[in-house]
Amino acid sequence: MANIKKNKPVDVLKNVLSADSVQEQFEKALGKNHRDAFLASLIDLYVGDTALQKCPQHLIVSEALRAATMHLPINKALGFAYIVVFNTNVKMPDGTWQKVPTPTFIPGYKGYIQLAMRTGQYKNINADVVYEGEISGYNKLAGTIEFNGKKKSDKIIGYFAYIEMLNGFSKTLYMSVEEMANYALRYSPSFKGRNKPSVDALVKSAQTDAPSNKVGWEGNFNDMAIKTVIRRLISKYGYMSIEMQNAVIGDVKTESAEAIRNDELAEMDAETVEIDVDAVEVAGTPAIPSTAENTADAQADATDDPY
Repeated sequence: MANIKKNKPVDVLKNVLSADSVQEQFEKALGKNHRDAFLASLIDLYVGDTALQKCPQHLIVSEALRAATMHLPINKALGFAYIVVFNTNVKMPDGTWQKVPTPTFIPGYKGYIQLAMRTGQYKNINADVVYEGEISGYNKLAGTIEFNGKKKSDKIIGYFAYIEMLNGFSKTLYMSVEEMANYALRYSPSFKGRNKPSVDALVKSAQTDAPSNKVGWEGNFNDMAIKTVIRRLISKYGYMSIEMQNAVIGDVKTESAEAIRNDELAEMDAETVEIDVDAVEVAGTPAIPSTAENTADAQADATDDPY
């Protein structure tokens, strides 16, 4: 019997990417020159991520195309956008449940700043960690916080985001590190069931800058926290372009789906429930909804925001 050689996962990905229809979609999003560089970075990302290699290649391409349409690089080192793998519980045709590795595009905090800058409506955007002693006052009526205090230590106590529009409007959002840890545990898909870390463990992780191969809250709590305050502030008080709306909607959908699932788990005392996974399975060719469809989704999902 002749041996049947099985293609390596990276070769399968390259075959999907070489399809004319896929090439055309990335070229439409990025232009020919930028398309080739982006696809090369996607292959590099795939080769270096064992979790990503367990996902269906056409789903990875679909998520990468979402990043491409927003002109956000997916190189982890740059911090503009990530493709993170979540183990989603999916009901199989035979009625059983199975954990399916699912790639998910997530903008980073630098990505949100980049998208906001492109609107041309912001005079100033800033976000950072807040150290012990730096908060000097708070005006509840005006909703303003003063950060003129002298830093007492390297202990991180919270995170802030600030925007100032060209028309003069400005707004600040502050969340303590404990509030952020609770937010992450409630809404992040990276924390599953009974294996969740404690609030204290997450708060402790915020105080260290130790390098990690992980992405997301466990890999870089502070970057995720900064992204959260930026996104929450801009989505409530800032100007958002269509592409920024799409970024926010996708991010919030991921968090909202997990929050709903966790609430159901608590009520049912079960370990798996069915959640919908947005995936396109057309001969390995990803597709992106039209602008009109995305706008309709934004209106439909307005009540799902976990803010």
